[in-house]
Parts: sequence; C-alpha cells; structure tokens
Amino acid sequence: MGYRLTLENMNKLIVQLQKNSEVYAPKVFEGEGTFSDTDRIRYGKINKIEEIEFDKKSDFSYKEVLLPITQVLFFFTEDKVKEAEVEEKNLVKRIDDIYLRNGFVDPYYKKIREKTKFIVFGCEKSFENCFCVDMGTNKTDEYDCYIKVDGNEVLLDVKDKEIEELVKIFAEEDINVIPEFVEKNEVKVNIPENLDLSVMDSKMWDEYSQRCIACGRCNFVCPTCTCFTMQDVIYRDNGKVGERRRVWASCQVDGYTDMAGGHSFRRAKGERMRYKVLHKVYDYKKKWGYHMCVGCGRCDDICPEYISFSNCINKLEKAMDEVK
Repeated sequence: MGYRLTLENMNKLIVQLQKNSEVYAPKVFEGEGTFSDTDRIRYGKINKIEEIEFDKKSDFSYKEVLLPITQVLFFFTEDKVKEAEVEEKNLVKRIDDIYLRNGFVDPYYKKIREKTKFIVFGCEKSFENCFCVDMGTNKTDEYDCYIKVDGNEVLLDVKDKEIEELVKIFAEEDINVIPEFVEKNEVKVNIPENLDLSVMDSKMWDEYSQRCIACGRCNFVCPTCTCFTMQDVIYRDNGKVGERRRVWASCQVDGYTDMAGGHSFRRAKGERMRYKVLHKVYDYKKKWGYHMCVGCGRCDDICPEYISFSNCINKLEKAMDEVK
C-alpha cells in the first residue's frame, strides 16, 4: 500500500518507531573519514529523515548492523557459562544463506535477524564503480517498506503490517507508489557462462601477488563477506573468568588459513584473490543459484592499491582461453 507523508509527519513516524526499535540508515559522520578533515558515510542510528544520506553511496554496508564487528557470545568462569544477552531491537538474502540456511542456524544472528525490518530506497543514478545491473541486484521486491523523498514529501510503499499501522496514523493520503531503481551502470562486467575451475591455473592471479597488500579492507566493506574468527578474552583481575567473542576476519590477510603444525594455505596474495573472486562468482552460484557478489563496488572504492574487482571479473574469459 502506498502513502504520502510530509517531512514533519515522517519524523513523527520515526519517533514512534524508536519506542520499540532502533532506526539505522546511511548517514554522514563528520570528521571520521580517512583524514581528519574528511567525512565518512556509514550506517548509524537516526532520529529524523534529514539525517539520511540519499545521494551518496555509503562507505560501509549495512552488514555491521546485523553482524557487529565484535560480538560477545558468552561469558565463562571456572565452572559456568552464561550466554550474552542480545539487544532486542527491530532492525539479506546472502547473509541469511550463510547464517540460516547453510546446514546450521546461527542462534546469535537469528535473534537479531528475526527483529529486523528492511526499508529500501532506490539510487537516483549509478555511483562510481557500481555494477549492480549486470549482477541482477539493482532492484528488489523483497522489502518491508520502500521510501522516496520528493521535495517536502515522503512517499512510502509499505508491505509490513506492523509498519503500515503506524504509517496510517501520519499519512496525508493513500496513493500508488511505484519503487524506482537504477537501470544502468557505467561499469559493465561479463561473467563467462562456461566459467570453470581451469581458470585457477591462469597466470592472471600473479599480478595480485604483486599489487595486493593483504589489508583486508575489501572484505570488511563487502555486504556479503561473513567470515569471522574467535577470541577468548581473560580478565586481568581474575584469570579464571573471561568472555568469548567473534570478530570479523578476512580471507585476504596473513594468518587466515593457518593450521596446527604450522601449515597454511594460500600464502601468495594472488591465490587469496583467486579464492575470493571464484567464491563470489563461481562456487556460490553453484550452490545457491545466484552470485554472491552484488556489484556494489565498495571493494574498488576502498582498495589502497586501486585493485578493481570488476576488472578482475572481466579478465576471467580471456584467462580461461589461455589455460585451454
């Protein structure tokens, strides 16, 4: 159902939502960019519609709302274990695959995910390095609410009954709202239909052994990278008491594949790049029927060595021909 609200009434709606929920959206964090006089756009709590950044791509994805960078799982003593409380807040698809449909349901993620509601908005234009159209992720009908700000008005297409009951209180009128999404990107990618593992033997990966510095930034901004490691923290005042945390991890950094006995896989950075690329556009699709990469281009945006994931994808077809 579609509704039209004034900006003032939209802010009243946000206040109502905040009574039982936390509302997150991309917003500008002033002075928190790479340098002291630059800003950063990432997801944070908002109190009014004017705080939302609609016109620029966020530097980080929404992932850190659902998957905290550091999350305490449980506390332990000598003889007891107490599970950490998860904040009850009403906050996918690919993260859901990993944490809910991959042969095991992660209880910590599930608690947050069950309370989550997604409000989407379309991009007015394609941003730099985006290739979502070729990845088939530029539009969706899987949302609880769609929002568009048009001057001093807010247009909503609401699917969730709980949200709709609140919207009705503040709506000016019922209207037909058709979601608008970006239709083309400057960046194009070509994933070979016949892509197979012979491409692993290509020399194209050697380039990345020279260029990549193994910082892992590409993984941390990616909305579909979900790997983590475990840390046990022992309290200083009592060595028999502590907590277990899970912390984001990166398949690109040194030590990620370390095993007992000093063994380690994918020591060369090019091998790590190969693993990441083929996971995103080959084996994930083999299992789920669609690619893991959504074409947001954040990995290209943040790489200090200007490594382009889209360029890497476009090299695959030629690389296959070379090895055959």
